[in-house]
Amino acid sequence: MAFYEQEVGVLISEDKLQARVRELAAEITRDYAGKDLTLICVLKGSAFFAIDLAKYIDLPVKLEFLGVSSYQGGTESTGEVRITTDVSKPMAGKHLLIIEDIIDTGLTMQFLLENLRARHPASLKVCTLLEKPSRARTKVDIDYKGFVIDDLFVVGYGLDFGEVYRNIPFIGVMKNK
Repeated sequence: MAFYEQEVGVLISEDKLQARVRELAAEITRDYAGKDLTLICVLKGSAFFAIDLAKYIDLPVKLEFLGVSSYQGGTESTGEVRITTDVSKPMAGKHLLIIEDIIDTGLTMQFLLENLRARHPASLKVCTLLEKPSRARTKVDIDYKGFVIDDLFVVGYGLDFGEVYRNIPFIGVMKNK
C-alpha cells in the first residue's frame, strides 16, 4: 500500500494529467516554432509539471527556476509574495513562459508578471496546470491551462501539504483536511 492511500483521494488521474501535459506541449511547440523559448519553473510546486512539459515540447528550450512564496507553510496564501530564488540569467529579449502549478488568488502570478516584465523580455506568457477561479482576487491572463478545479486543497504532482505529498503521481484531495 502506498503511503498516501489512506489520506488522499484522486481528483485528476496520472493518465489524465500526462495526456493534458502532452496536449499543452503540442500547443506550445506550435506557438513558439522558430523561437528560442525559456521556461520559468516556479518552485517548488511546478517542478514536476515543468519537467514533464519540457520533455514533450518539441523545441530546444532553456529552463530557469524562480522560487516564490506566499504560503509560509499553511494552506492559505498570506497575500505577501516574496522571491526566494531568482533566475540565474538575464531575461531581457527572451521569450519567457512562466510554468506554474496552480493559480488561485492570482496575486503570486500578478507579482511574477510585473517582476519579469521589468526585465524586458521579448514576450511573456503564462502556463498553469491548475486554476481555481472561485478564489481569484485579481485577473490573470492564462495562455495555457491544464485544468480548472473547484476550491479544494490539492496535493500531488508537485503540490504539497507541509512539504509532503509532492511525489504523488496524480492530483489528489486530502481526505481529512
